Amino acid sequence: MSVTDLSHKELHEQAADEAARRYVDSAAERERVEGRLAAGVRFPDSPDALAVRADRILDRGGLSASSVVADIHREAMDLPDAYERIIDLSNELQAWSFLPRGVRAGATVARITLRRDGRELPHGTGFLVSPRLMMTNHHVLPDEAFARRCFVEFNAQVTADNLPDTVVRMELDPGAFFAADRRLDFALVAVAPAPDGPAPGEIFGWNRLSVQIGKLVLGEKVNIIGHPQGRLKEIALRDNAVLVRLDDFVHYKTDTEPGNSGSPVFNDQWEVVALHHSGVPKKDGQGRVLRKDGRPWQQGDGDDAIEWVANEGVRISSILKHLAGLDLDAGRRALLAEMGPDTGLDRAMATAPALGSPVAAPRPERPAPAGGRTAPSAPATPAAPVSVPTTGSETAARRPQVGLRARGTAFGGRQHVVFLHGRDQQDNHPDDLRRTWTAGLNRGLTLAGLHPLDPEDVWFPFYGTRLHDLVSGGESAAESIGLDRVSAAAAAEVFASQSPAGSYERLLYEAAARAGMPQNGPATTEGFGAGLVGALHRPLSWLAAKSDLDEWTIATFLRDVDLYLGDSAVRQAVLDSVMETMPTSGELVLVTHSLGTVVGMDLLARLPDGLDPVLLVTAGSPLGLDGVNERLLARGPHRPPGVRDWVNVWCPTDAVAIGCPLEDERWGKLTQLAVPNARERAHRMDEYLGHPGPAREIRGVLTRQA
Repeated sequence: MSVTDLSHKELHEQAADEAARRYVDSAAERERVEGRLAAGVRFPDSPDALAVRADRILDRGGLSASSVVADIHREAMDLPDAYERIIDLSNELQAWSFLPRGVRAGATVARITLRRDGRELPHGTGFLVSPRLMMTNHHVLPDEAFARRCFVEFNAQVTADNLPDTVVRMELDPGAFFAADRRLDFALVAVAPAPDGPAPGEIFGWNRLSVQIGKLVLGEKVNIIGHPQGRLKEIALRDNAVLVRLDDFVHYKTDTEPGNSGSPVFNDQWEVVALHHSGVPKKDGQGRVLRKDGRPWQQGDGDDAIEWVANEGVRISSILKHLAGLDLDAGRRALLAEMGPDTGLDRAMATAPALGSPVAAPRPERPAPAGGRTAPSAPATPAAPVSVPTTGSETAARRPQVGLRARGTAFGGRQHVVFLHGRDQQDNHPDDLRRTWTAGLNRGLTLAGLHPLDPEDVWFPFYGTRLHDLVSGGESAAESIGLDRVSAAAAAEVFASQSPAGSYERLLYEAAARAGMPQNGPATTEGFGAGLVGALHRPLSWLAAKSDLDEWTIATFLRDVDLYLGDSAVRQAVLDSVMETMPTSGELVLVTHSLGTVVGMDLLARLPDGLDPVLLVTAGSPLGLDGVNERLLARGPHRPPGVRDWVNVWCPTDAVAIGCPLEDERWGKLTQLAVPNARERAHRMDEYLGHPGPAREIRGVLTRQA
């Protein structure tokens, strides 16, 4: 049954009444915030919230690194002051990209128009959140029948020359997808593509929603793009401030009008932080809505006569949490998954296995986002290495088994560069890996003005296949469960139950704590997922939020580290594999990555007497975790035996390099190099080696120019 126009109006008024009630109920918190703002506190939020927000601003290009360094080093600042200053700089200064990114975000916003009695009436605002899904308010689209009477208009705006743009109409398709909730006042509906045309998101782009924290703090400014009163597209730009953050709603001051219902609320990095749904009307002591002249508002006065004291938006994290709990068929789940991995919807909807069940089969590919202009390209997600034991001899034979030796004339035969890889390399050929690493190193050498290396002058031990087979063999006894039916957190519960030393959970929580996860603060996903999966969801989500590695990669990486350190047979087999392709005498330059840094530390305790380690390079290393270094062959933080020089290279956004820099004095003297790897390549070894710093250190110990 369709919702009548009268009941639609009642829904709108009801949303405003509930917003006004929440505004009154939160008066004490708002007064506290406003009091601190008046006292000169720029962002009266918790230290945890400020820290995560500052990280996200830097990570999302909200400020150039040079402007931050120049500003915060003008005077001595402790970390809380520095975080606050970074956020304040983001409010004061914007990179030139702020404007074109805003234009790109605005392209996703459309006017929703209602067909009634042969007329077309502007009705509200909506915005694309996937190639095919649009979000707006429940009071704009209360049910499927009402949605069928509406269509959307993109480019309902003026051009840079103040001329009308070419409007593009598209029909809504609630039969393909429709979900709504009255309390949260949101609706999510499919938009039909033009006949034989691409999905709307492929034309206009779409906004990637995220459950991660760090998108907004109290006192920060927001931006709103919409169609107030059905007019052409307008923007309320930064003349506003967030006043109160409730469990599911946020209050802010900004210039919006009723037609903005369904508009996206953006931060200055153009991330959607809320769904605008209602103004907050001023009321008298009797609960009557007041006009701007102070008199009680009457039906027929019009919304523009009301004195609006604030605006209210629905928190995006609350909407995503609601969507995660819906019981949907496979087709509709797939449409939700197109919203992208940052929503958590592709993981939250997976069915968790019983604790102790093995996880196997290749990980299915996530639906690839279409080439929308707003959605950044999704980073390539490595297949999760929770593998099925190889059952065919042909498959096993195709996998590489041994490493590569350098040619005998390399560096006069007296010096040896050895690359030691990390996990998940079983399907990569050592020659390809060696060329990739060397190419990265040569980029760094070129930037440093030094001669490049020939890949054939580098040793490349290889243990990837043996480690994979050992890990898989441990799971071969029970029936496998396809990864399309499990979440990363559910798999982590399995890994914890199968941990040889019972240390997997400790390793995961320590990594998250060292990455800044508040011990008693807000959850990384603002309440999302609690109760949907086990206790390991929160640290996994936090680590994923701090990097561009997904939860699967983090969970399985820590699983492999735990197995190497906790199972003596796995450790011995890996070390034996490495020793099969190692020089026996001369000077050693050992360049290690990821799990390879852990293997390398153990290897240095077993080198033959004739091999002199003149340089150790560790990159993207988890050695800073106590759960790792305490279980090395030489336990605890320590100076590697016989090593003359040690360089530790790390990237702040690399979720594997937790605990870096290595600050415990027991590590001894070493050079710490922080490098700004590209976010989507934060853990790549060729990215680490492509910086002049580590490249210069490696070339500096080699006597012959190649």
